Amino acid sequence: MNLAQLRAFNAVAAAGGFTRAAARLGVTQPTLSGQVKALEEAYGVELIGRRGRQLALTETGAALLELTRRIFGLAEEAEQLLSAARGLERGHLRLGADAPYHVLPALGAFTARYPKLRLSLTVGNSESLIRDLHDHRIDVAVVANLAPDPRLHALPVREDRLVLFVRKTHPWARRRWVKPAELAGERLVLREPGSSTRRVFESAMARAGIPLEEVIEINSREAVREAVAAGLGVGVVSESEFGNDPRLVKLSLAEADLGATEYVACLAERKELRLIRAFLEIVEDSVLPAHAPKSKEVR
Repeated sequence: MNLAQLRAFNAVAAAGGFTRAAARLGVTQPTLSGQVKALEEAYGVELIGRRGRQLALTETGAALLELTRRIFGLAEEAEQLLSAARGLERGHLRLGADAPYHVLPALGAFTARYPKLRLSLTVGNSESLIRDLHDHRIDVAVVANLAPDPRLHALPVREDRLVLFVRKTHPWARRRWVKPAELAGERLVLREPGSSTRRVFESAMARAGIPLEEVIEINSREAVREAVAAGLGVGVVSESEFGNDPRLVKLSLAEADLGATEYVACLAERKELRLIRAFLEIVEDSVLPAHAPKSKEVR
């Protein structure tokens, strides 16, 4: 088994193309293409199909991608373990967050303490981030309303709640709150399924017996905000993310539990890796004292 060929395949499959993968690995595109072709020819399989300019993994390629993620994820864990003795002067921490706002204070404290470490941040919905944790695409996730899972180690870091918002010219703009029943028949602008915001809101509406009849789904908070500002409907967001936009008015939803807890989570089997442990210590030292709910830890 040629690890260089496996790494070449993993880079191309993860990047979605030869050009981006070559740039990430610091090699030429023909070199990378030759390594992937050699791997395919060695085993008599097709891993990456070509449809015009588009690349698509075959069934075998998709299965191999999951294996190579685990292989090189373990290799990175070994490097982190062996470099721990150097006082965290090398390493790459991959973070994922359902909203950048929640993780920025911890990132600032982390880079101040460990300025030589690399950081990368992926933003997505809670469901996709938990998948990324299990697939070793990220090391730590910051997500809301995390379901109990023995495979995860999690710290609750912030209590929040959802609020509604409308544009300034909306008939509700002079009000402070609305009742769930008033949302019946209203067009709602919501995050995509898999978002914790969507999940908490839908659960509250189900408990109130209010069907969601007309929904516009948008996969980013910024786009939800712009859609509401354009008059497309009533939006939902966590209160800490609402910000200060003169085009929008915040409303509470009476008689509904829209509470949410934000967690920092990692795989339980990886929590003692020095790089991940260092970030959790930052969270415990600089974030938990200011924001955490009474219960300190959830597993």
